[in-house]
Amino acid sequence: MAIECLVLGAGQEVGKSCAVVTINGKRIMFDCGMHMGYLDHRRYPDFSRVAPDGDFGGALDCIVITHFHLDHVGALPYFTEVCGYRGPIYMTYPTKALAPLMLEDYRKVMVERRGEEEQFTSEHIADCMKKVIAVDLKQTVQVDSELQIRAYYAGHVLGAAMFYAKVGDSALVYTGDYNMTPDRHLGAAQIDRLHLDLLITESTYATTVRDSKYTREREFLIAVHKCVAGGGKVLIPTFALGRAQELCMLLDDYWERMNLNVPIYFSAGLTIQANMYYKMLINWTSQKVKETYVTHNPFDFKNVRNFDRSLINTPGPCVLFATPGMISGGFSLEVFKNWAPSENNLVTLPGYCVAGTIGHKLMSGKPTKIDLDKDTQIDVRCQIHQLSFSPHTDAKGIMDLVKFLSPKHVILVHGEKPKMASLKGKIESELGIPCYDPANNENVSVPSTHFVKACASDAFVRSSLSPNFKFSRRNREYECSHSGDTETVPFLQVRDERVAGGIVVMEGNKEAKIIHQDELLHVLRTERHEVKFAYCFPARLSKKNEESGNICTDSLRCPSRKCSLLQALLSELSKEFRQEEIQDFGEYIKVESLHVAVCLTEQCPYRVGGHPLDGCGSVFLCCRWLAGDEQLAWKMISIIRTLDLSLPI
Repeated sequence: MAIECLVLGAGQEVGKSCAVVTINGKRIMFDCGMHMGYLDHRRYPDFSRVAPDGDFGGALDCIVITHFHLDHVGALPYFTEVCGYRGPIYMTYPTKALAPLMLEDYRKVMVERRGEEEQFTSEHIADCMKKVIAVDLKQTVQVDSELQIRAYYAGHVLGAAMFYAKVGDSALVYTGDYNMTPDRHLGAAQIDRLHLDLLITESTYATTVRDSKYTREREFLIAVHKCVAGGGKVLIPTFALGRAQELCMLLDDYWERMNLNVPIYFSAGLTIQANMYYKMLINWTSQKVKETYVTHNPFDFKNVRNFDRSLINTPGPCVLFATPGMISGGFSLEVFKNWAPSENNLVTLPGYCVAGTIGHKLMSGKPTKIDLDKDTQIDVRCQIHQLSFSPHTDAKGIMDLVKFLSPKHVILVHGEKPKMASLKGKIESELGIPCYDPANNENVSVPSTHFVKACASDAFVRSSLSPNFKFSRRNREYECSHSGDTETVPFLQVRDERVAGGIVVMEGNKEAKIIHQDELLHVLRTERHEVKFAYCFPARLSKKNEESGNICTDSLRCPSRKCSLLQALLSELSKEFRQEEIQDFGEYIKVESLHVAVCLTEQCPYRVGGHPLDGCGSVFLCCRWLAGDEQLAWKMISIIRTLDLSLPI
């Protein structure tokens, strides 16, 4: 059996996360996102790959959404209400509460303000969310009789989760976006040590190792303070949920300590709703927030107020959080057009910006002009400041998670192609785990685990569980403390010979069975053969071989020379015994129940006559008698001892 992973989005790019995984016959879609940098057919995943016949109703066993960001949930209403998917959808309680706010805000920006064609309506969003089944962290959900899923805390944003899926003996984890280090309002990702066939992990910062949180916060505060102290305006384009709360907490605390009176604004009414949910879902935040919540709710910001559009061109310094992040449209783009031409102003980009957005163009270098469309050009004279306040884990965090989980295979998604290739090589060379970085619409197949159920025989169970003591006497010498004499006294040695392992027997279509080694002969319907005696002696070589002196023990360690000697022995034995009595097994020759082999063992316990093996001594043959007439065996050995063996020189 194999696990198939069809990457429909976030393959060698950041945006529209979507992966369809088939595991032991069950099909799961992990995330259903949209690309914030495109407005054409590339905006959504290619859903035709899910159901080529267009029947999406039962094409999947379930959909799992990791968090509320649009690049992970933005295409969900379209897939359910327009394409027609009717199955279950799973996400955490905070994601179910916040996702419709993000989707409705996006719909308003794209349709009502920019006049674009409507992909889904407000009714579509509401009907879509009715299909959602909310889950708790570490709650094992039985999707059907075979498929089970479980959510683990991912950090990143409120309600973000990694999801574990198991069907039969096969299991995988899909991380979505996660953060391995805690911040001011969220904790670090937490997951159990699991037995996994596959880990599908994000790789946004595949080659970046970030500075300490203190260094990044200090750099951000200095840049903002310097701008407002000079009378400038600071634009912080951010999504209303996540980084906005983190940076508001940071600035609100700094404003209090520095006693600053410069206004801090939030542009969206959406953020008022978001902060309300943050207060309600306090248990999903960091330990520090939970501990201080009794005396002070950190989301009640003293210095942050709502922003009105009429204030855009009002003179004087201010700090403005404007949605959406990445300056991909909406109010943040409107403010940017007004503030970008002034050298006093500052645009600080706190996180990752996908290709195709204004934010990405600003991060790629400091352009003097940006073409918004064929009729609109923006003069860019403002300061551009990029900070790594991203809620994604860095390269070290990814490596730590892969090392901790130690899956059999890793698939990288949600990253840039060259950086993913670098991380892929590092995982394979340092951790020895096969790793893949598929592009969009590529399929990856990895083998899955399949355990065979076996019953155990009564004899094996008894020998494994019950103590099986063996007693033996040994002599031990010890020195008397008074006289200094050495005496030998017997002592009792006790061994517990319980069986630690058995033999797996699979007969035809019968169930596999583990048996005790003593039962094997009965199963094979054969008799036990034990060595009754053994005899090792020097072989007689032809006069020509003895005179040449080139036949010695060391030379016989060469397989071809050893084979030549056995062939010579076989030739001579054929003259003395019937052909049906002789069998050639390669390593030894069998005559009746007598096994004859070339002996290369130094100081063989069965050896008589000849010289010690010093590398060029006698060549020895070892005969082992297993059963039958002992007199006949000695007769055979006598014949073999008289044979002259001739070897090629």
